[in-house]
Amino acid sequence: MNTNKTFIALTISMLLMVGCSHKKIKHEQEIDKASQQAQQERASDLEAVKKVMVAENALGGVQESSTEVEYMKLSRPVHKKALHSMRGRVAPQPPAIDHRPYFENRETYLPTDSNGVFQAVTTPLSTFSVDVDTGSYANIRSYLSMGKLPPKGAVREEAFINYFDYNYSVPEDVSQPFATYTEIAPAPWRDGRHIVRIGLQGYDLPMSERKPSNLVFLVDVSGSMHEENKLPLLVQSLTMMVQQLSARDTVSLVTYAGNVQVVLSPTKGKEQQTIVNALKALKAGGGTYGESGIKMAYQEAKKAFIKGGVNRVILATDGDFNVGITSIDALKELIAEQRKQGISLTTLGFGRGNYNDAMMEQLANIGNGNHAYIDTLHEAQKVLLRQMSGTLQSIANDVKVQLEFNPAQVKEYRLIGYQNRLLKDEDFNNDKVDAGEIGAGHTVTALYEVTLVGNKGQVDDLRYQQLKMVNSNDELLQLKIRYKLPGDDKSQLISLVVDKNQVLPEFNSASSDFKFATSVAAFAQKLKHSQYLGSMGYHDIARIARANRGHDPFNYRGEFVNLVELASAL
Repeated sequence: MNTNKTFIALTISMLLMVGCSHKKIKHEQEIDKASQQAQQERASDLEAVKKVMVAENALGGVQESSTEVEYMKLSRPVHKKALHSMRGRVAPQPPAIDHRPYFENRETYLPTDSNGVFQAVTTPLSTFSVDVDTGSYANIRSYLSMGKLPPKGAVREEAFINYFDYNYSVPEDVSQPFATYTEIAPAPWRDGRHIVRIGLQGYDLPMSERKPSNLVFLVDVSGSMHEENKLPLLVQSLTMMVQQLSARDTVSLVTYAGNVQVVLSPTKGKEQQTIVNALKALKAGGGTYGESGIKMAYQEAKKAFIKGGVNRVILATDGDFNVGITSIDALKELIAEQRKQGISLTTLGFGRGNYNDAMMEQLANIGNGNHAYIDTLHEAQKVLLRQMSGTLQSIANDVKVQLEFNPAQVKEYRLIGYQNRLLKDEDFNNDKVDAGEIGAGHTVTALYEVTLVGNKGQVDDLRYQQLKMVNSNDELLQLKIRYKLPGDDKSQLISLVVDKNQVLPEFNSASSDFKFATSVAAFAQKLKHSQYLGSMGYHDIARIARANRGHDPFNYRGEFVNLVELASAL
C-alpha cells in the first residue's frame, strides 16, 4: 500500500515537471519570437532612417550621424526601458532641417566697410600691405550666377581690381623683382575727384626656371564635400595642377574628415598617375577635423622639405573647422610659426553653404600665401595653370606701400579697398612686421580717390591747422615701397614722386587699363552700397568696362561686363 502511494506521488511529480518544462520551452520560444520580431523592427527602422537621411542629404546637405540613427532606433514604444537606461548617452532629437536657400546666412565674412576720407593736412600718410588674393571676386561671381546679390562683407574691392591683368611692362632687370607705374585722371563718378592708380608688375618665370616645389595637398573630405562643385571639382582642379609638375617636385596628400589620413606620402612629381589616382579615389563623408589635418600636413611638408625651394601646404575646403581649434587667432599662431620655418600656406575655397571666407583669407595672409575661390574649371585653369608660377613662387616678400600726400596739392584722399591690409605708419620701416607677397608674374594695383586743392572736399576745411609746404609745389605725393627678396631679412626701398603735371585733363584721356580698373572698382563699391559713387549706376559701369575691354584672350573682361549687367537686373 505504501509502495503504491509512493509510485503515485512520483508519477504526479514527473507529470508536473514535464508540464512546467513544456511551459518553459513555450515561454522561451515566445521570447525568441519576440526578440526576432524586435530585431526585424530595429532593422526595418534602421533602413527607414537611412533612407530618410539619404533624402535629407540630397535636399539640405545634412550628414548621416550614428547617434541620430541610434536615437531613432530607440524611439519606438517597445524600447522605452532601454531608452531610459541609455538616456544619458543618446543624442538629443536632431533639429529640423533648414530648407532655406543654402547661401542665406550660412557663411562667414569679416566686416569690410569702405575706407573713409582723410585730410592730407592732418593725416598725410597712408600705409598698407599688398594683396594679390582674388577669392572675393570669384566668390561674388558665384553669387551672381545663382541670381543672388552678395552680402556686403563678401566684397573686397582690391580682390576685384587685382583679379585682372593689366598691360604693365615686365621689369628687364630681375635684381629688382617688379616695376612700378602710376597714373592719375579725373574720377568718372563725381566731379572734383581724381583717381590715382599705382601698379606693380612682377617679373615672370618660365617653367624651366621655377624652383622645385614640395607641395602638400590638404583636402577636406568631410560629408558636406560630396556636392559636384566641391570635392569632384577640387579633384579635377588639383589634377590639372599635378600634370604641370616635374621630377624635381614632390607631392603629398593629407585628408581630414572625422579623422586625419596621410593618403599619399611624399611622391615625386614625375609619378603623376600615382598622384592623380590617389586624388580620384577620395570620397566624402564624416566630420571636419581641421586642426589635426593642418598639423599633419605641416609634418608631411617637413619630411620632404626642400632647402631653397618652395615648401607649401595647399588647403582645399568648403568651409569651417568644427573640431579642435576653431579660433582663427589660434590657427593664425600655428600657421605663423610654420611660416617662420619656411612653409607657406595657400587656401582654395570650394562650394556654397558653410563657406568661411573670413578664415580662408586670414589664414592665407598669415601663411605667406594667397587665397582663391574655385567655382569653375575655368577659374581653376586661371589660378592653378596660367598663374601657377605666381601661385607657388614668391619673387618679393613683405611688400609694403606708403603714400605721403602733399597738403599743398592734395586736400583729401581715400584708399579703395585693402581694409584688411592696413598697417600702422610706423610698421612701414619695421622689417619684423609681416606683409604681403608678390608671386612670379603677378600684378598688384591700388587705387586712391583724391580731391585736389581748389576743389570742394567732403570734409570742411580746418580752421586751426597750419599748412606745411614742401620745396616743390608741383609734387602731389611721394610713393614708397619696401620689399624683401626671398630669403632676405632686410628690406629694400623704392621711392618715387608723382607730379602735378602727370594729372590727365579728363577721364577719357587715361589709358584703357586705367579706365577698366576704375570700372571694376566702381562695381565693387556699388555692390557694397558705397556712398562715394554718387549717382553712378550699373549701366554706367558696364559702358566703361565694355568700351575698355581691350585684348581679352580668356574672356575675363567680357565676363565682367556680363556680371555687371546681371547685377543690374537683380
